[in-house]
Amino acid sequence: MNYKYLFLAVAMLAALPASAAPAKPNVLFIAIDDQNDWIGCMGGHPLAKTPHLDALAEQGTLFLNAHCQAPLCNPSRTSLMTGLRSTTTGVYGLAPWFRNVPELKEIVTLPQYFQQGGYKTYCTGKIFHGGRPGKNSPILKEFDVWGPAGGIGVKPPKKLIPPTPMGDHPLMDWGVFPHKDEEKGDYQITSWAVEQLAQAPADESMFLSVGYFLPHVPCYATQKWFDLYPDDDSVLPLTLKSDRDDVPRFAWYLHWELPEPRLQWLEENNQWRNLARSYLACTSFVDAQIGRLIEALKQSGRWDNTVVVVWGDHGYHLGEKGISGKNTLWERSTRVPLIFAGPGIKGGQRCMQPAELLDMYPTLIELCGLPLKHTLEGLSLVPQLKDAEAGRRPAVTSHNQGNHAVRSERYRYIRYADDSEEFYDLKADPHEWKNLASDERCAALIREHRLWLPKKDVPPAPGSAHRVLTYDRERDEAAWINQKTLTIRRGDAVPN
Repeated sequence: MNYKYLFLAVAMLAALPASAAPAKPNVLFIAIDDQNDWIGCMGGHPLAKTPHLDALAEQGTLFLNAHCQAPLCNPSRTSLMTGLRSTTTGVYGLAPWFRNVPELKEIVTLPQYFQQGGYKTYCTGKIFHGGRPGKNSPILKEFDVWGPAGGIGVKPPKKLIPPTPMGDHPLMDWGVFPHKDEEKGDYQITSWAVEQLAQAPADESMFLSVGYFLPHVPCYATQKWFDLYPDDDSVLPLTLKSDRDDVPRFAWYLHWELPEPRLQWLEENNQWRNLARSYLACTSFVDAQIGRLIEALKQSGRWDNTVVVVWGDHGYHLGEKGISGKNTLWERSTRVPLIFAGPGIKGGQRCMQPAELLDMYPTLIELCGLPLKHTLEGLSLVPQLKDAEAGRRPAVTSHNQGNHAVRSERYRYIRYADDSEEFYDLKADPHEWKNLASDERCAALIREHRLWLPKKDVPPAPGSAHRVLTYDRERDEAAWINQKTLTIRRGDAVPN
């Protein structure tokens, strides 16, 4: 080796100005609220049209067996942003804000860890549970730069659907009315993010978070997105009338009294097709915004040095199991989109190994060369980003203390706080219509899945409220805490 020339080369590199030095990989962190697997590349609905997400999945690795840690916005987002399970933090409901929990007050979140690693962090839309904070809010320290809050945007003069049960919540609405895409919050946050990509210094390492509100209710879309989908029953999901006959009663406790209407109401009010079509239309609209964002990333010259990750905070029922909404431990509520693309990621992969949203924190810091953080409860997905067949542990979803789902590559095991159980073979029964928990032939498999139940399972954190459930084993009574506290006893009729 000619050491003279090697020395000269090293000296020349050292003499380059700092602005010419290659930056760490950027991160484009894209969240979609209430997005289930009704995405073209995920195969959750045969009519779903999402060409931009499909293209991104082809360029990177698509996780087809990815699951949230909690089937509700606040606990799910708290978990993935802190790197801790809800069974560790006690954040199960829509409250508290995690910084109000003493043990979490000083925890370093994912964007803060990137701040410490020399990144400029940006946020627009819904990343944590809530949008842009007020002028003096302590939440401002979570990111360096805050864009618009996004959210619903323009609304019709009055609700488009009939009054819904359990309070006629203002968010319970969907459909089409005359408005423009540009008037929607999700369009506006995309425009802001596009501007940041165009204006940021070329040598700046960016962590850009963009959180889409749709297809969360109220899911309104303009006519062109509705026109992508037929106004007939082909938009409806497959359901089974007797689906819940073999399901433990305790499953109802997790969504005892909620504003999201049951399937019975949707059918009686001729709203089932409208809801499904609205959800699909909004999904396609958000896909188009992600397309705008990806194109801006390419135009900025950062594409080759940016890790792109797309994730949904939890799934959503649209009639399956007799309900709409989330708050369950079944596949429709826990399975989420998860796509990685960029440097260090093999393209064209479809991974069937279980993955958790909790895994994003350690994965991103490894991909970007930041120091490992040993307090995180997730596992890096980098082995799967290089080889989709690399083995994984099961994914665990929890909804309030004592209620957990364990999803392996083929099976789903559920145990509730009263020890009732469900077990499904997703290969033979992808809709989870046949509960095998009492089948002796599955006893060994069930024992194996029980081993993955959380060892730490704390009660709700102080200040917990809204969709929180506790259970008194001695009295066999549950307390359902939403807008009010209800006591649920074994013989009580399920609210409809």
